[in-house]
Amino acid sequence: MTKQPVTLTVNDQEYQLLVSPTKTLLDVLRDKLGLTGTKRGCDSGECGSCTVLADGIPILSCMTLAVEAEGKNIRTIEGVAKGGEFHRLQKAFVEKGAIQCGFCTPGMILSAVALLESNPSPTPEEIKKGISGNFCRCTGYVKIIEAIGSVAK
Repeated sequence: MTKQPVTLTVNDQEYQLLVSPTKTLLDVLRDKLGLTGTKRGCDSGECGSCTVLADGIPILSCMTLAVEAEGKNIRTIEGVAKGGEFHRLQKAFVEKGAIQCGFCTPGMILSAVALLESNPSPTPEEIKKGISGNFCRCTGYVKIIEAIGSVAK
């Protein structure tokens, strides 16, 4: 299959790449750009481990073709921290013990960032809905919900 040129904006940096039209955004992020914070979980859109933000909206990068991401501003977990300083949500996850194995954490944090950017004061029910596409097998969600709630205004 012939590769085609694609320009991706990831974490405010533009990349010009040649990719197969069948390559997922997850594959390109991890294998071509070296952004391995985005996790490969189920590869079928069920777990949320591969969640990234496209124009501020959570998407599953394992279900999105890289060519579909052209023209969108993609943010990965590597783009959440600024200037070497963790985002307040990342700090809250650590402080509240919302991280155990850490595998779901990047996708969970990106879903929570999107929620807080659109709704700075979510209720616990809105937080649950905001992270409903992300599965965690370690924490039982209580500490995750507490961490997100602790940074809500």
